[in-house]
Amino acid sequence: MPELRFDPIQQRWVIISTERGRRPSDFHQPTEHSKGSFCPFCEGNETTTPSEIYAIRDNGTSPNEPGWKVRVVPNKFPALKIEGNIERIGEGMYDKMNGIGAHEVIIETPDHDIQLHELEHDHLTDVLRTYRLRLKDLMLDDRLRYVLIFRNHGVVAGASLAHPHTQIIATPITPKTVALEFESALAHYSLKERCLFCDVIRQELEDGRRVVYNKDDFIAFTPFASRFPFEVWIMPKEHSFDYSQSEDGLIESFAKAVKEVLARLNASLENPPYNYILHTGPNINAKPVRPGHWGSIKYDFHWHLEIIPRLTRIAGFEWGSGFYINPVQPEESAKFLREVEL
Repeated sequence: MPELRFDPIQQRWVIISTERGRRPSDFHQPTEHSKGSFCPFCEGNETTTPSEIYAIRDNGTSPNEPGWKVRVVPNKFPALKIEGNIERIGEGMYDKMNGIGAHEVIIETPDHDIQLHELEHDHLTDVLRTYRLRLKDLMLDDRLRYVLIFRNHGVVAGASLAHPHTQIIATPITPKTVALEFESALAHYSLKERCLFCDVIRQELEDGRRVVYNKDDFIAFTPFASRFPFEVWIMPKEHSFDYSQSEDGLIESFAKAVKEVLARLNASLENPPYNYILHTGPNINAKPVRPGHWGSIKYDFHWHLEIIPRLTRIAGFEWGSGFYINPVQPEESAKFLREVEL
């Protein structure tokens, strides 16, 4: 019997179509091949990218030259640009503003053919610390309300280059999906004086069926109302609203969780295309300041990483209704991921 499940965080109903139940082997993806031989992100091609913003380098190596471990550059074809003024104006009943923001690329490794979960723990930790550093820096710009960190793996997931990289886009407005999570968190906190995400974590730990990873400071689980097959969320067990405030020890634990969860997805689904998105707190110093805005955000929101394998297509019903149809029970997805041998 199909089920309708409600997600209290993103305030949406999801159809779990159990009669369409599928196993990981049913989602085999065709092997993707890189187009062409030239890659601007590979070591030795530094002059083909915009000048680097930040890099972790070997001692004695110069900016924009070989000898780096992690490198951050502006996106050559940015969605938004950092220069200029926002200039919010109305146009009849409509509103518009200049496309002010930032668009950066974190090149995670000089190695073109390695995957994120295959990096050594210390290297992956450096990548995740670079996330923190760029978040802190971009949030100093009070024009920017939100900074979204995301990663596309595979052509189906939107990756135009195969070389391992993460993207950052900072916007002068709060994206709708994140704003909805903020509203859900605030409503829950206003009613119960507890963090919605902390309550979800407690529920998942007590239930156990959807837990994929539970070690040290982090839990990973398939959400109760998962939108997609094998969707996994990773959260710190202790309350924390802003990734940019994470201590080194927490990021080291986060690297372990990311590495194992991605390795389990890779082993179960044979290197699936996926998106992962880091949802963290907003820039609480953005201007203009609205009265009462983000008054309890430090207590009601909880940063987390959403990993979404791209195994099914969104079609007319989903676009027209806002419902997602997931052909695999989250409990079954979690069981497969837990049991895979690494």
